[in-house]
Amino acid sequence: MQRYKCTVEYDGRPYHGWQYQDEVISVQKVFEAAIEKFAGTFVRVYVSGRTDAGVHALGQVVHFDLPKYYPAEAVMNAINHHLKPDPVAIKECEEVTEDFHARFSSKKRYYMYRIINRRAPLTFEAGLAWGIYKPLDIDAMNEAAQHLIGTFDFTTFRATECQAKSPIKTLEKLEIKRSGENPLEIRVFTESRSFLHHQVRNMVGTLVLVGKGSWKPIDVKSALEAKDRRAGGPTAPADGLYFVKVDY
Repeated sequence: MQRYKCTVEYDGRPYHGWQYQDEVISVQKVFEAAIEKFAGTFVRVYVSGRTDAGVHALGQVVHFDLPKYYPAEAVMNAINHHLKPDPVAIKECEEVTEDFHARFSSKKRYYMYRIINRRAPLTFEAGLAWGIYKPLDIDAMNEAAQHLIGTFDFTTFRATECQAKSPIKTLEKLEIKRSGENPLEIRVFTESRSFLHHQVRNMVGTLVLVGKGSWKPIDVKSALEAKDRRAGGPTAPADGLYFVKVDY
């Protein structure tokens, strides 16, 4: 058996998330089907972090074992061939030892959230960003974000169906910037070893309330301390969320 580590990107719009589900299409389902066409046998694929329906990936990481050895480049090219026309592609592939695990070997995960801040509805960017027509104050959003950086009980920003054993997470970065390429685009960058279900989207939804002026930055601190999902802001749409990369 040879283990392979692949860095994968995908457009999440056609899929009901990463995880395999019998009745709907998922990224895992099409990825495993592509491997089976290449390898001639079913192969289970393990992922660094599951993404929800509609969430995109720029640098998702997976691993799998093939019963026969192939050069990593041949594996990448063959799987990419069988993935067509799905908007899923392997960007990099390498041979790794059997002790590597896409999820359990990871040290840090990076996410980005895209907001297009303009009055006009989204056209080309529909499904790829959150369109917000009311002007956002990113200075206030960054001030509010400082209250979430550190080790806290993030129950307020945790989905009610989250299955994590503990709501305590350490957020290493939460920063809001305007895109240099498009001043109407606002990007939220965040880093942590791991995140709770919907944590990023719930934090973004709350920060947008601050950006619109509905909340003050200190209100985010109060919401965090409440340890109650009802105290937080809305869940931002999946459209704007991107799994960026993983550190190992």
